Amino acid sequence: MTIEQTFQRTPDSTRIITKDDISVHFKLTEKSKGMYARRLNIYSNHTFTEPGPEQAQIFQESTPVITLKEAYRQPDEFWTNNRPREAIRRNPNSVEQLMTRLRSVPVFYITEKIVTILVSGYIPTSEDPKKNKFEFGPMNTTLNGNAIEGGRFRVGGATTTAFSKRLFLDGYMAYGTRDGKLKYDALAEYSFNDRKEYRKEYPVHSIRLEYMYDLNKLGQQYMYTNRDNMLLAIKRQKDTRATYLRQAELTYYREHYNGLAYGAIIRNFRKYATPYAEFNYINPNNTITPHNHYDMTGLELKFRYARNEKFYQTRNQRIPITYDALIFNASHTMSRKGLLGSTYNYHRTNIGIQKRFWFFAFGYLDMITKAGKVWNKVPYPLLILPNANITYTIQPETYTNMNVMEFINDEYASWDLTYYMNGNILNRIPLIKKLQWREVFCFRGLWGHLTGKNNSATGETGLYQFPHGSYTMNNTPYMEASAGIENIFKFLRIDYTWRLNYLNHPNIQPHGIRCTMRLSF
Repeated sequence: MTIEQTFQRTPDSTRIITKDDISVHFKLTEKSKGMYARRLNIYSNHTFTEPGPEQAQIFQESTPVITLKEAYRQPDEFWTNNRPREAIRRNPNSVEQLMTRLRSVPVFYITEKIVTILVSGYIPTSEDPKKNKFEFGPMNTTLNGNAIEGGRFRVGGATTTAFSKRLFLDGYMAYGTRDGKLKYDALAEYSFNDRKEYRKEYPVHSIRLEYMYDLNKLGQQYMYTNRDNMLLAIKRQKDTRATYLRQAELTYYREHYNGLAYGAIIRNFRKYATPYAEFNYINPNNTITPHNHYDMTGLELKFRYARNEKFYQTRNQRIPITYDALIFNASHTMSRKGLLGSTYNYHRTNIGIQKRFWFFAFGYLDMITKAGKVWNKVPYPLLILPNANITYTIQPETYTNMNVMEFINDEYASWDLTYYMNGNILNRIPLIKKLQWREVFCFRGLWGHLTGKNNSATGETGLYQFPHGSYTMNNTPYMEASAGIENIFKFLRIDYTWRLNYLNHPNIQPHGIRCTMRLSF
């Protein structure tokens, strides 16, 4: 890597950058030819004069960088007239000219299309970005399956900023070959500020209305991927812990550049029982009455603070780059019995903190802690169901060796510690160090408790019977650990996981191998 920077001294001795030239030559192996990349930034027209009345309003904006609306979609004439002469001399060909030449090669053109679809997940309806108003996708959710639905086929799509920079429409339809039910989701969102590329790009300030009917998997929440992702279809046990859910949501959410975010959700839903998650109501005389469904209407308030957080923005999610910033989350959900059809009084509070700690040459530790409590007497679907991961992939903030709905609590505290050792052991082993592998160690656990008022196992009336295979915790928290290697072929991570306790529960997997794909340098 070569970095060349040029600074200009101002009359008050301040140095301001005028050129930033970075060249990189990299290759996968020592004998390969590798690739060459270069980025040249040239800065000009700095000014430190006092802004006039017309410009003063710009400096009152909270955004750290102000970008003109059409800055990324200028015509060719603009770049011809404004591109610095040094940039033309050093690199006379623009990126667009280079891509035009490469796309003339059929193999490159087809490969680019396939990679673009795999990365973005969407197929555009027009080659011209200005005319591409609708895209089909995400394509990685088209085919899936589970024990209840059998084969699951899904088709969906969303509008783009070419349709509207403020109004966005999104949705899908899905069908299961085994249950024969048609599922759907329809979403309309209005942003109070213009979007450049995606409706979820930072900072969000919008109001959203969504209506859906679909299978609702209990105790499974994949926070960094779509729940219908094809890679999640292969599971280590039957995926039957689910109900059907019909839900309508009205959401307001706002993010600020200082890291503060807050929102409110008005939610109405009906959950339907299935043979795998029955709603067997316990009557006062200890008889059982099967219920088909229950209803809830509630309000959820959310608060988040993450100053200087860094992430990579994709169309549907944000992938954290670092956890250096202290991130704090809090939410409270409330519902009143009888209000708009609610079956129960319900109050639930959750808080969470995550932070990265650096150990200089010895790597770093990512810490995620959470705690929560359900304050009322409610049936098991409304209690705290730990987030179990029954796939063979590594999913953050999940329990790799826990069965779905194995534990039911109404109050909990959890931790997730991941230590990236940066090769401090493997880089000292001859021959192995040439592979540039790096060690990863994880230790996660959950302390939970179920108060007597919510324990249907004791015959508490007014509740639903717990499904078979669900337990309460004793005074010992559930714990599991893993040791793994990342940077395998620069993109693969493989972990070996152990379940440390509660080993007497039936049908558990005490250990196993998990993997994930992530570019690592």
